[in-house]
Amino acid sequence: MEVIKEKDGRPGKPPGKESQPLIIAKTPAEEQRLKLERLMRNPDKPAPIPDRPKEWNPRAPPEFVRDVMGSSAGAGSGEFHVYRHLRRREYQRQDFLDKMTEKQKMELDYVDKVSDNQQAADERTAKRRKKREKLKQKKLMAKKAKQDANKGEDSEKSSSSSEEDDQEREAEDDAEAPSFVMGKR
Repeated sequence: MEVIKEKDGRPGKPPGKESQPLIIAKTPAEEQRLKLERLMRNPDKPAPIPDRPKEWNPRAPPEFVRDVMGSSAGAGSGEFHVYRHLRRREYQRQDFLDKMTEKQKMELDYVDKVSDNQQAADERTAKRRKKREKLKQKKLMAKKAKQDANKGEDSEKSSSSSEEDDQEREAEDDAEAPSFVMGKR
């Protein structure tokens, strides 16, 4: 039987692994650095990620407490401590329930506020959409009226005599059309 020996002569360990020197971290930053170095020695290995800590819940109140005399006269020396611990646990439980109630109330208020904001945004959007549709309809009506007016003028011109057309053309040639009109866009 062959015993595997390492460089330092210890039997039982495989030869591929060298012993690491023990390093004690003196500061939290150094401890963090050592942890990172250990993780980075083998980057293919997944890093351990701890689960999220569970929310603290108080212990349920006892169903029945026997022979607790409290801090009143006649209680034994050990009974007061039992009473004190029960009282402390009950106060913690009450505080926890109050905090949970407050948290739920704040969540409901938040949900209501978000829904109110969403409703207001929807109303503003609808109002603006309606305004855009009105403008679009107005432009379409103006365009239609302009086309109707142009068709009406074309039919009148075709029915009028050619002499009038010649006179209008001469008048148009004499007067220069302005390159811009003041007060209009």
